[in-house]
Amino acid sequence: MLISTATAFASIFVYSKYFAPRQAGPYQNGSNNIPVNYTSYMPGTETRNATPPTDFQQAAKIALPGVVHIKTKINPRQVTNNLQRRRSILQDLFGDDFFGDEFQGEGGGRRYYIPGQMASGSGVLISDDGYIVTNNHVVDQADEINVTLNNYKTYKAKVVGVDPNTDLAVIKIDVHNAPYLLYGNSDDVQVGQWVLAVGYPLNLETTVTAGIVSAKARTIGINKRNHRSAIESFIQTDAAVNQGNSGGALINTAGELIGINSAIASPTGAYAGYSYAIPVNLVKKVVNDLMKYGNVQRAYLGINYIDPMGLSDEELRAHGIRRDLNGVMVQAVPGNGAAAAAGIEKGDIITKINGVSTPSIPEMTEQIARYKPGDKISISYLRDNKEYTVNNVLLKNEDGTTDIIKTSVLDKLGADLISLEKADAARLGIRGGVYVNNVGSGLLKRQTNMKSGFVILKAGGQAVTSVDDLKKVLQKQSKVQLEGMYPDYTGVYYYNIDLNGEEAF
Repeated sequence: MLISTATAFASIFVYSKYFAPRQAGPYQNGSNNIPVNYTSYMPGTETRNATPPTDFQQAAKIALPGVVHIKTKINPRQVTNNLQRRRSILQDLFGDDFFGDEFQGEGGGRRYYIPGQMASGSGVLISDDGYIVTNNHVVDQADEINVTLNNYKTYKAKVVGVDPNTDLAVIKIDVHNAPYLLYGNSDDVQVGQWVLAVGYPLNLETTVTAGIVSAKARTIGINKRNHRSAIESFIQTDAAVNQGNSGGALINTAGELIGINSAIASPTGAYAGYSYAIPVNLVKKVVNDLMKYGNVQRAYLGINYIDPMGLSDEELRAHGIRRDLNGVMVQAVPGNGAAAAAGIEKGDIITKINGVSTPSIPEMTEQIARYKPGDKISISYLRDNKEYTVNNVLLKNEDGTTDIIKTSVLDKLGADLISLEKADAARLGIRGGVYVNNVGSGLLKRQTNMKSGFVILKAGGQAVTSVDDLKKVLQKQSKVQLEGMYPDYTGVYYYNIDLNGEEAF
């Protein structure tokens, strides 16, 4: 009887595990929840990478079906430049016949066309119903996105959400029972560990390259060129990565996703020895927010700090910062932030977030970026060479609240907008204005040739002296003419934008 019972149970187990039809939910592990809520754990994986494997066949076999080829198309588009005032003067002198077709268009301003573009990159399937994570710069401004799976089937994709600050994006294709990668844990990644990069470089078929982790928490400034709140804490590897690998997978030797390949350090534009991947623990949080809210709910600690990497020894001494500082020195604490409520003061050195060491700015910002407003964390800091820990610190958003931040009309512009300080406005001889910093992805780039450094003085004919003023105008008008100046140039410049359209009016 015992043998019969054991045989029966064994037969049921084998059938259910290997032969029974899979009743999968839409997300990882057959769940109905958003896949980013999962961090796969397999007993024994803690030491799986301790000894280099004899080859990487198994890891590659696991990863290849879940990495996709993304091809994008940007249609030719019409933009306006800043010749509105010049046009009015010439029109008064010579009449309408003086202008050819290039000057025609509602709202004035010279029109010209930017030719279409085609590009390609990579992406990683994260669910069996077609959710894909890739880089924002792979799909930025794309009018058409096509995704080809490892089995050569091609699908049209739509953008679910993008986050230029981390250079991540989520897109979706209409597919069922697709292969997908399981998340690993980027906190467990160690320098010297073997890793594989999987993607579609240079329009080639799926390509796998191997290397080791060269460093962690690297910042190279590539995201910060366009976004004031950019977050960089890359995993640096020497696995060969080229153009087209962007958005592809960085996996460990267990075939688990530990990063999204994003950039290379190169004087030529081709691979020169170092590549950079966004750690998967940050990817999960960003993807979760994009799928749930449509934008990233970013928490702020509420401190000002200075990056010591770009300062000379004299400048460091002037700020009271040691070069060998094993933490992040607080330079100021705004009154409405989480740090102020926790009792953090100027001069304190933040050493840990939730028990995780933060010896540098990239490591601290990565840890904070994993949380959303309303989450509670612990902060460890040094004061007078004594370490303190404060628990249940409530993180807040940029407005100093824990409310969900919805995508606003200002987000469509795709730039960092800053209200001019009174002193800066007085120096420019104006009452106030909105400084446009880091023109990145958005309508300003798509519809105009506006450059960073522009100061908006009027919107829709109304004077604006702050970001709030600009927001109020844009909420009432869909077609707006922005009027302003460049501090280093003479004259008034005009740009037309259509908040509901794809081209300038």
